[in-house]
Amino acid sequence: MAKIRILGAGRAGTALARALKTSGHDVDGPWTRGRDLTLATDGVDGLIIATPDAAIEKLSRRLAPNPHCVVLHLSGSLGLDVLAPHPRRGALHPLVPLPTAELGARRLRSGITFAVAGDPLATALVASLGGTAVTVADSDRALYHAAACVAANHVVALLGQVERIAAHVGLPLEAFMGLTRAALDDVATLGPRSALTGPAARGDWATIERHLAALPEAERAAYQAGVSQALELSAPALREPVAGHASAEMLVEPVDEDLEVRSPVHSALA
Repeated sequence: MAKIRILGAGRAGTALARALKTSGHDVDGPWTRGRDLTLATDGVDGLIIATPDAAIEKLSRRLAPNPHCVVLHLSGSLGLDVLAPHPRRGALHPLVPLPTAELGARRLRSGITFAVAGDPLATALVASLGGTAVTVADSDRALYHAAACVAANHVVALLGQVERIAAHVGLPLEAFMGLTRAALDDVATLGPRSALTGPAARGDWATIERHLAALPEAERAAYQAGVSQALELSAPALREPVAGHASAEMLVEPVDEDLEVRSPVHSALA
């Protein structure tokens, strides 16, 4: 097992320190502010910078390069260039939320996926945690991290919208969580396109129009954006009629030779 030093005592650094210790590594830290970082790379196999992204490059330059120590960061969007001038560099980004140190430590050892780059120590640490390592090149990390944010942060934000809308009819968020969990299970089993149900998937513009009319004005833009994404996902299916449903072409009803009425969502997004 490796000797690892961690800089940064936030949720990520503390959770990772606990997870690595439980996995048998010799962990020093996490270090907090006020420590002399000049020789922080001495005496360890790896030094992990567990700070906010904006601080990584500046902190990295305060560390003395050491050919025997791998310097790693936990950022999903940054490449290895922010760790210059260290000769051995790596990136280790866990694809899991770390809301608390205790919960984060458990999740880090639960078989999750980590995006790695650079020195093989990153992959070795993932293996010791029981995770799966996927390599993401520096040129792809911003796009990769955008997908990660949609997968977690945006889903949470959407459930916040569910909570607000449900409150208008006197229902708690928990009443809808079974629906959400089932939908996520279907995505994992069937894939997003096959898992998609609801009015946008079947071209039911009348129902969508009723939703828009009933929603508070502040909630309509997010709802329309969601319908737009559902249409993007279901468009190939809607282009051909399915038993019991109209195709996208059939949903366009001419009013006269110069004017067509389109779906309310298409009109709103035009």
